[in-house]
This record gives sequence, C-alpha cells and structure tokens, in this order.
Amino acid sequence: MPLTAPTLDLTADPIELTAALVDIPSVSGDEAALAGALEQALRTQAPHLEVVRCGDAVLARTHLGRERRVLLAGHIDTVPVAGNLPSRRDGDLLHGCGTSDMKAGDAVIAHLAATLTRPRYDLTVVLYDCEEVEAARNGLGRIERELPEWLRADLAILGEPTGGAVEAGCQGTLRAEIRTRGRRAHSARSWLGDNAVHGAGAVLARLTAYTPREVDIDGCGYREGLQAVRITGGVAGNVVPDECVVTVNFRFAPDRDADAAVAHVREVFDGFDLAITDLSPGALPGLSTSAAQEFLAATGTTARAKYGWTDVARFAGLGIPALNYGPGDPNLAHTREEHVDTSVISRCASVLTRFLT
Repeated sequence: MPLTAPTLDLTADPIELTAALVDIPSVSGDEAALAGALEQALRTQAPHLEVVRCGDAVLARTHLGRERRVLLAGHIDTVPVAGNLPSRRDGDLLHGCGTSDMKAGDAVIAHLAATLTRPRYDLTVVLYDCEEVEAARNGLGRIERELPEWLRADLAILGEPTGGAVEAGCQGTLRAEIRTRGRRAHSARSWLGDNAVHGAGAVLARLTAYTPREVDIDGCGYREGLQAVRITGGVAGNVVPDECVVTVNFRFAPDRDADAAVAHVREVFDGFDLAITDLSPGALPGLSTSAAQEFLAATGTTARAKYGWTDVARFAGLGIPALNYGPGDPNLAHTREEHVDTSVISRCASVLTRFLT
C-alpha cells in the first residue's frame, strides 16, 4: 500500500464516490493507489468488516451468522486512459475513464459495504485487479488460488455495466486459428505457386453460410456467433503466399461446455488445419436459486441474457449462481466518450440496498 493513499469517503453519495474513484487512475497492472485508498477507507470507516489485501485486490466481509451469504464483486482496473481524465460532470452524466466499466459499480459496492452494518445476508465484497487483460493475471484467479474461502457464497452479483438491468449468465468464448497452406512463387510466375490466401476463401465461405444457433435458457435468449476476426498471410508484394491464417471467434451459449464448443468449431471447419488458441466456458443463468429470485424481485425486472464473457463464469465454475448488475452502459465501455448516467447509479444503489436489507 502506498505511504499516502488518496482519501476516499465511502459514506458519500455513490455518485460523488464514483467521481473520486475515477480520478484515481488504475489502468490494468497499476491499481496499487486505488487499492490502497479502498483498503484504508474500509479499515477506518467500516469497523464491522474483516478486511484483507491480496495483491492489488481488496476484500471485506461480515460475520453475522446469517443463513446465506451474498458476494458483491467488481474490478477496479480500467483500459488505458484516452484523454478522458479527470472526471467531469455534465448534467446527469459523469464522464471519465472507467465511469461505466466499472467504477460506478465499484462505488455502489464500496458504499454498501461501509454503510450496511446489519444486512439480512452476510456480505462479502471483492474489489479486484487486472480484469481487462489476459485471464492469467485476473485478480479473481489469484484470490481463488490463495484465499478460496473468500469466494464462498450463495449468490454472486458482479457490478459489470448493464444499464441497471439484470443480465444472467454469460456466453462462452473460443478463438481458433485456421491455416491454409500453399506454395511460394514469384507473383510474375504465379502459375508455379499455390496461393494460400486464395485457399482461405473456402474458410470464409463456410463462415458466410453459417447460421448461428439461438437457445432459450431459463427465459433468457442467447444467440451464438461465429466470426472471422483476423486474417494474415503473405510475406512480400511480389510473392505468392504459402500460408494464410484466419482467426475465428466463437461466442457460444452457456448450455455448451468447453468440449462441446471445441467439437462444434472443429465440425464446422472439418478438413482444415485448426488450432484452439483461447477458450473460456460460459455461465448458466442460475436463476432458479431462492437468492437469485429474491434479487430479481427486488429489481422488479426480468433477467436477460448476457452477451459477452464476464467473471460470472468463474463463480459458475465454483458452483455459485452469479448475475451481472451495474449502473454503467456496456456500449460505452473502453471508449473515449465513456460516461455514466448518475440517475442509474442512484437506482442501482437503492435496489441493492433494498435487496440486502
């Protein structure tokens, strides 16, 4: 922890707390200042909580002997700053790096942790680092390895940006490289070679003809997608390429496990040289548990499917039902124009307070 951590008032209005969090830069891998400020604030302003530090993650929990435990989680890192700091207010909108993804959610979580001294569930708060980078660095993975007991709960709610809607589960994601090979030749004598880039046309034809599956799970409609996201090939402007690589991304519904997703992609590209380069399973909605139903009742809404992968999948892998619920707009995440509607911050704080008390 830095010797002089910035001072945060966790009892302040979550809108003001959001601005304070945004004004402490925390690009992935550089979260120490923000983690230190959060740790110091929780230790001094929330004596009812047990607080620990794990790397640049801060964890806090109650020990009230309640029958069930709810875990609130949010990542404190952001993508690189894009000339959008410090934060600025424009009417009901708060602009700045991380406002939507997801410091508004973090502010709500930290505020509730400090101010709800007698929740009806035991409460665990996990504010973690390195979500925006490769999975191997994700702070939740480190916590799972080093402090697994801190991730035990009956329901996990991630403050990911959902615009104040409940998004259940998440899609899985798979990336694969498909190689076509040929024979090099001088482009002036192209008939002596075999163009691997032209050979990739058959890969693209299968993608063009592909019909994505749609599936309903617990009332949430998931639509799959299989897309080419990168094509590389060729070594010079006068050489017939002897290799081309098409990278594809398969976003799959959570009723497929990782093995089923791999088998499906291999079936689609049967006959091609294919290598899986990245694979993360999705998460089922988990709406059948009583805690999830009680949370939905508190929101007064119905859940919708989460398009994209989030850390709810990590909790699902631990057998913990998990939902996405936060004030940010996912369409603004990672943009220069990132901002959050402050009225949604207030609404999310109110809903979570009602659910927890």
